[in-house]
Amino acid sequence: MADLASRVQDKLAPWREASGWCVALSGGLDSSVLLHLLASLEHRPTLRAVHIHHGLQSVADTWPEHCRRLCDSLGVDLLVRRVQVEQGASLEQAARTARYDAFAEILQTDEILLTGQHREDQAETLLLRLLRGAGLRGLAAMPPQRALGAGRLVRPLLDVSRTELLAYARDHGLGWIDDPSNGDTRFSRNYLRHQVIPALTSRWPQASRSLARAAGHLAEAGELLDELARDDLLLESPEPFPWLCLPSLHLPGLLRLSAARQRNALQFWLGPLTRLPDTDHWASWNDLRDACADAAPVWRLTDGELHRAGERIYWLGGDWLRSPGEVPCWSDPLHPLELPGNGCVALGGTRAGQALRIAYRQGGESMTLPGRGRRDLKRLLNERQVPSFVRSRLPLLFAGERLVAVANLPDLTDGDLQLVWNVPTSEQGLR
Repeated sequence: MADLASRVQDKLAPWREASGWCVALSGGLDSSVLLHLLASLEHRPTLRAVHIHHGLQSVADTWPEHCRRLCDSLGVDLLVRRVQVEQGASLEQAARTARYDAFAEILQTDEILLTGQHREDQAETLLLRLLRGAGLRGLAAMPPQRALGAGRLVRPLLDVSRTELLAYARDHGLGWIDDPSNGDTRFSRNYLRHQVIPALTSRWPQASRSLARAAGHLAEAGELLDELARDDLLLESPEPFPWLCLPSLHLPGLLRLSAARQRNALQFWLGPLTRLPDTDHWASWNDLRDACADAAPVWRLTDGELHRAGERIYWLGGDWLRSPGEVPCWSDPLHPLELPGNGCVALGGTRAGQALRIAYRQGGESMTLPGRGRRDLKRLLNERQVPSFVRSRLPLLFAGERLVAVANLPDLTDGDLQLVWNVPTSEQGLR
């Protein structure tokens, strides 16, 4: 099995200078072989293992000790992390989400997480996504590597068959855990593994190899679509409100593209921000795109929302999806004021003699502007095309009962005071 070790070594050559290698160790055949292989390599980074305990079955309570014995025999440090799996429609998906959230949290800067998925796993993934009607990016199945937390996830065994892993384990006297749930065909992946794949291979012996190769071809096609999307998004125009620090796109630029290229560019742009919508859900993009110019349509996605404002579409997540908390008293305007759920503000200019306070719009506010007299705040914001989703949380500076400044709009001030607002972060999950 020296050939298998050399193949894995070649796969990991780009990450030889990483800060460390971390094996996702379930204790099963695949991850046990991977850990043994990596422990035998010379001139590699520091190696450690992580076992995720989902707590979904009582027999799993013995698995951390099994993993510890294997790691001790190889001189590898082991971290055991317990996770809480949220109950939902898909237990498989919930467990996977909990597991990878934990991995993302555990990984150190520039550390590589190595997982043991092999050729048959890749074939199963492709079939699952075909049956779900996935697009081209989904049909690329599991990528060989991707970003995860502060490091990267790498799958060095995707072109290795389970038969090869089994032979390696037997040659080296390795023991492993057989998860009883892997035989439960109520789970979709197990059904494919025990019912569908055997039927396919009985007719086409190389079915798994061919399916995995097809996933590779689809991944290459997906890379070409990504290149096209990057080119289409290069035509982006300057953001009129850069202080919002929100991901946004220029709508007229998108509208110059065909419908298919619009979807491709949006899928590429949305990929790091949210789980992508299914085909039926894309009708909401048409509604947002084709709404009247003075409308403020919203497209709600899994991890946030797309808002249209003027000629731009904005991605909102995190605190932007929640109403700000009550504004605290600004006892010392010489120091910044934290706004619950809404960033913070700081004062610029000469302090007025009256007590200063921060508030949000209630409706009916007005302010006096030099050379223009008293003006309604709503009209002033309309003139500047301030997005509607910003207005309810836009900090206002009052001296007594007089509105004297609007945050981050330097021309809206009654006097020489300025209010600088550091907006809340639009939290994004990387998918």
